Amino acid sequence: MGITSQILDPDHWQAALAALDWQVEMGLSDWVQEGPVNRYDLPERLERPSETAPAPARTPQTGPQTPQSDPVAVAQRAAAAADSLAALRDAIAAFDHCDLKKGARSTVFADGNPVARVLILGEAPGREEDQEGLPFVGRAGQLLDRMFEAIGLSRQSSDPASALYITNVLPWRPPQNRDPSPEEIAMMRPFVERHIALINPDIIVALGNIPCMALLNEKGILRLRGTWAQALNKPVLPMTHPAYLLRTPAAKREAWADLLALKARLHEIRS
Repeated sequence: MGITSQILDPDHWQAALAALDWQVEMGLSDWVQEGPVNRYDLPERLERPSETAPAPARTPQTGPQTPQSDPVAVAQRAAAAADSLAALRDAIAAFDHCDLKKGARSTVFADGNPVARVLILGEAPGREEDQEGLPFVGRAGQLLDRMFEAIGLSRQSSDPASALYITNVLPWRPPQNRDPSPEEIAMMRPFVERHIALINPDIIVALGNIPCMALLNEKGILRLRGTWAQALNKPVLPMTHPAYLLRTPAAKREAWADLLALKARLHEIRS
């Protein structure tokens, strides 16, 4: 049996594969066509591309983004145009430049009394918050409620003097509850600032590192906690996040001292 018959025999596919490998190794790059092709023959003229042909795709530029594509600039315009909490909620829900939105079930906006004198700024929704669409409803949220009820403040209160308003820097849950990136914080900061301006609280409580980054451009909550700061012309009290207190019960003593400092500051403002 010759080589040709072996190649054509379906039981000798190994021989066909070996022959093809040999031809590729010898430089074969095209199949046999109907007519001969002279690779050295130049065309008489180059054909002009059709005027209706689509333009070739351009390589993405790595330079500075335009205001239309810069997420921070887009957020600034959207936040500035929101003249009410309802408009701000709609603007955040329509903001498509943060990838966290794609993996989140809910846009977690806020909870509590919008005329409260104390605004609590958290980090980002967790699993329970993403499911229910409200901030601080899991174990950390339940501890937060008990903490502030101990000094006479509640998100259910209708009295501005004893009410709380609660929101987060990020309205969408990060995957696996990871920390938001600096880019994510930066693009959502205009919405946070507009949110605070619309509520106009007397005091802001920053719970954890992410709110301190957004408001104070600082991190290191264990160093910052308990020390009054200033942001957006408001007094800011950094406090440890309730989730940290659940992991580190010994830190509750310091958290209680911070709550007492908040209560005293509120008394000074009211009097």
